[in-house]
Amino acid sequence: MQLETDRLIIREIRETDWERIHAYTSMTEVTQHTAWGPNTEEDTRAYVQFVLDTQQAHPREGFELAICLKSDRTLLGGVGIHVMEKTNAEIGYVLNPAYQGKGYAAEAARALLGFGFNELGIHRIYAKCRPHNTASENVMKKIGMQREGLMREHWFYKGSFHDSVLYSILAREYTNEQFHGNAKS
Repeated sequence: MQLETDRLIIREIRETDWERIHAYTSMTEVTQHTAWGPNTEEDTRAYVQFVLDTQQAHPREGFELAICLKSDRTLLGGVGIHVMEKTNAEIGYVLNPAYQGKGYAAEAARALLGFGFNELGIHRIYAKCRPHNTASENVMKKIGMQREGLMREHWFYKGSFHDSVLYSILAREYTNEQFHGNAKS
């Protein structure tokens, strides 16, 4: 599976990607808002193996993909979509800090919305972030998601309970978005 946008190739993760993935998943600044990390080499290798196993599932309900620059194929991050209850899916994204703030996360997430709605037949796609993760929240807004609310202390990780901000977009809303046509599968 591969998706393309104006600047990106979004493709299946390969075993040989683990070092590029580890470069950012081992950083505290990247993992401060995640339930995982900072990763050890063993953690990253286990994640890549999990992804490779998921790629073989039938029916496939999880897609963890590499975000690569179209110009030179540099792996700069990851994006994922996971089907829940057949009509809902959750998306997420993570980038190497060297590539943050350039619109890559929003571009990759838009492509994933198109895949989820057009290929998987999803009705509602949602995403969550910690309330103080304004960069992630801005990506959700940029791709046309609407804020649904605050989920108070719903998630226990790294030793304490955490809130999440919840955003979503429906298939009929995505169809009406002016920016949805830039992803090619």
